Amino acid sequence: MIAVVDSGYGNLRSVAKALARVGADVVVTGDPDVVRRADRVVMPGQGAFGDCVAALAGGLGDALREAIAAGRPYLGICLGLQVLFGASEESPGAAGLGLLAGRVVRFRRDRPAMKVPHMGWNRVFGRGDRLVDGVGDAPYFYFVHSYYAVPEDPDVVALECDYGVRFCAAVRRDNVFACQFHPEKSQRAGLRLLANFVEAP
Repeated sequence: MIAVVDSGYGNLRSVAKALARVGADVVVTGDPDVVRRADRVVMPGQGAFGDCVAALAGGLGDALREAIAAGRPYLGICLGLQVLFGASEESPGAAGLGLLAGRVVRFRRDRPAMKVPHMGWNRVFGRGDRLVDGVGDAPYFYFVHSYYAVPEDPDVVALECDYGVRFCAAVRRDNVFACQFHPEKSQRAGLRLLANFVEAP
């Protein structure tokens, strides 16, 4: 069973529908105990970093940490990537999960050609990951965000993207994979990524 975490800040139905389409047994839940018992965990998120981590403070954050520590595969989407870090420029003083060292920063406003938020299709590149097996070289995924993660450890960066600045598009550490883009909105490439997550050992 895959738990899609309902923190109140995510595109939950679209994510659940896309996972079901690739054969997953999905439950959308805000119950920490269900998250702990799940075989795999998906953490979507849209909105403000501070609001999302405040919602996780009621027990969901601890459940996510425990599931990850137990080795359960974790897929973070958009804010589900950003909350893995300790802090974000978007919400000074709000503490993320702190599972990855680094920071979350805003795209600069001094590049008129690069509108913020970064919205639409863009190509990703980098060393890759087993979750993007079968999507082709330098595939396009769909992004909607104004902030991006800057990990301290470059080895956790699985994919990058260029939007006036080269930024981290996905991270991988052990059983944790998280992407800034939205696989549920990314058509064939996104469905392949989700299928790889569902089928991965």
